[in-house]
Amino acid sequence: MRSRRRDIEIFSLSFLDCICCGFGAIILLFVLSKFAEPVIIEKVREDLQGTIVRLEEELVEIRGETVVLNRKLKSKQEQLSEEKTKIARLQGDLSKIEGEFAASKQNASVQNTVEGKLARALQELTEEMQRLLKNQPRTLSSSVGGIPVDSEYIIFIIDTSGSMQRNAWGLVQKKLRETLKVYPKVKGIQIMNDMGDYMFRQYRGKWIPDTPARRRAIISTLSTWRPFSNSSPVEGITAAINTFYDPHKKISLYVFGDEFSGNNMQAVVDKVDNINQSSADGSRRVRIHAVGFPVLVAHPRGIGVTGERFATLMRILCERNGGTFVGLNSTRR
Repeated sequence: MRSRRRDIEIFSLSFLDCICCGFGAIILLFVLSKFAEPVIIEKVREDLQGTIVRLEEELVEIRGETVVLNRKLKSKQEQLSEEKTKIARLQGDLSKIEGEFAASKQNASVQNTVEGKLARALQELTEEMQRLLKNQPRTLSSSVGGIPVDSEYIIFIIDTSGSMQRNAWGLVQKKLRETLKVYPKVKGIQIMNDMGDYMFRQYRGKWIPDTPARRRAIISTLSTWRPFSNSSPVEGITAAINTFYDPHKKISLYVFGDEFSGNNMQAVVDKVDNINQSSADGSRRVRIHAVGFPVLVAHPRGIGVTGERFATLMRILCERNGGTFVGLNSTRR
């Protein structure tokens, strides 16, 4: 009996020891895990902060590169715009050159067209113009085409556009010399371009004295005269009439041009009628004559429409203002 009891006691103590050790181990693991948790969190936090700093640095670099790339892109866009402008300008020059080449090949057609217009214009001379032609004591040069030369003051409105400069400038100088020749002596001369700009600024708003030296200076200056032009005679005509109109002076206005770039011809006619009003006998104090240069007439690309409009407008203005329109059949001298 004694021996059995001892065995039971020994077994009971060992079992309790095992249980206690197990609980102790669990408590120790729990304590250790709780102690290490802040260290792990802190390490993770440091790693995340380092990652954030690195990403922010990369973001700053990317933004800097973006600024540089945007500047380069803007520069390239500006260069592209300039190149497009140059291309458009070159295309325009090419079109003009092609038109000039085609126009030279169709010279016969141009000649027929302008001669027909000239014939119609000459047939529509007013009775007053026919009377003046009959009573004119001087022999008129054929280059002037029978234009009355009874004026004491003459103004030239010359189209200085690129088309005239490239294709007819030599002929313009010749016709100016011939027109001056049929006026041996006048009281005053003035030279303006189609925009109303003066050839001699010192004579702005004043008459140029008619002397042989001044005539030579006009012809010489004309060879290199290059003021801006919008290919429309309207500004020059209105400026000349507004500035020099005088009911006590006989004035003739000569318009040398090849095109009218505007669209409303009736508005131009009405404006000229308003500033160059007729007197009691129906005559105008400022005669308007015109010489048309066939630079753009019958152009295959349709540019000749402006040449047609110039001929039509000047025929009307010349008829209504006591003058004559002369259409040349060639740009050759």
